[in-house]
Amino acid sequence: MTEFIQQCRNAIGASYVLTDKEDTFAYEQEWRQRLRGNALAVLRPASTQEVASLITICKSFGVSVVPQGGNTGLVLGSIPDSGGKSVVLSLRRLNNVRAIDTANNTLTAEAGCLLSAIQQAAAKVDRLYPLSLASEGSCTVGGNLSTNAGGTAVLRYGNARDLCLGLEVVTANGDIWDGLRGLRKDNTGYDLRDLFIGAEGTLGIITAATLKLYPAPVANMTALVALKSPEAALLLLNEASKKLGPTLTGFELISRICLQLVIKHIPNQSDPFTQQYPYYVLLETSEHQSAELATVFIRDFLEAQLNQGHILDAVLAENLTQANALWSLRENISMAQATEGKNIKHDISVPISSIPAFIATTNQLLAHHFAGSRVVCFGHMGDGNLHYNVSPADGQSADVFIQNQEAVNRLVHDQVHHFHGSISAEHGLGALKKEEILRYKSLIEMNLMRSIKQALDPHNLMNPGKII
Repeated sequence: MTEFIQQCRNAIGASYVLTDKEDTFAYEQEWRQRLRGNALAVLRPASTQEVASLITICKSFGVSVVPQGGNTGLVLGSIPDSGGKSVVLSLRRLNNVRAIDTANNTLTAEAGCLLSAIQQAAAKVDRLYPLSLASEGSCTVGGNLSTNAGGTAVLRYGNARDLCLGLEVVTANGDIWDGLRGLRKDNTGYDLRDLFIGAEGTLGIITAATLKLYPAPVANMTALVALKSPEAALLLLNEASKKLGPTLTGFELISRICLQLVIKHIPNQSDPFTQQYPYYVLLETSEHQSAELATVFIRDFLEAQLNQGHILDAVLAENLTQANALWSLRENISMAQATEGKNIKHDISVPISSIPAFIATTNQLLAHHFAGSRVVCFGHMGDGNLHYNVSPADGQSADVFIQNQEAVNRLVHDQVHHFHGSISAEHGLGALKKEEILRYKSLIEMNLMRSIKQALDPHNLMNPGKII
């Protein structure tokens, strides 16, 4: 492969073709350290044309390509296998905001731009890019789109797919498709954009995107609400949808154990309530008229819910510091559970109306088959997406419990399927779930997906071993 490496160096510069293991290690290592692959090289282009040149070289040598953004994925989608025959194509140097059109409410950015940088660029022109993730300081726009990321504002604004109007893509042949059209209506054939969004780099390389912006709200109101059950949370969601309408932007379900873990393991965290409750909802509204109006609306709503007995208690943030403290309780759940020890994670979705029944049934089955196991359930109830994680019983060896992973996954995923849900709501399939999905997708669906893959990447060079 000496000639291959030399051609890559000629295309983008020798210093951006990494082959020494001390240089490639961070790109080969999954961020949670569950897996480390082995790359032939790490390629770091700085432009779309350089990406196209590299793909053309890879095609001529039959070298497969693993695209990588911020490497914050959760399903091993951006890590090479152990064979040492693939290159990692890092998009981090493609990090320019190319254009902002405030009249059209769009922003065009390259794939390596950090999500936080996009949010900040929008804020500078009094606009909002609403995609919000815990990893927004390290994840990239290309990765967000390749996995169709979700986050906390899907209830109001939709997934990454819904926030994208156009793409620039380097195909498996090394061609550049310029689809950066900031159009909300374009009914001129197959929607190529939607093929590449959520494809996890298996069909081509997203190099830039035109994203939707929104007017920046004048006020955000945050409240933590105490509830007796998921059924009460569903009732509250329906009431909030009716009474708060489009101002409702966040609705996050949190079980009691989640709060306990955050208080136990994350510094400077405390319980906002004087007593413990079984469930909580973190509720957020956004108002475009005035902060005073936003305060009146949410206070009136919470008071009415308390008076009607729909909620048990509520804490309303009076300022940004308090709001950030409430959001910190939600955003640190995953870190707190990881600190507690190994656990079995599930990123699932079911119809919103089925969430209470799914939780009750699956909790009961886990208690029966894995006595003492602790369910850490939280997530985006407003769009039906739960992070339904299972920790070992108190005092049980995590290593011993993890040996049950296949059986626990089967139980949980079978229940997801029973309730007409999805075993991957926002994390993707990657290498982690590519075999698992075969149990739940029909043969017709899988064959259609294979046909698309064969048509766009006939030599299977784009992120092989992922999804299909």
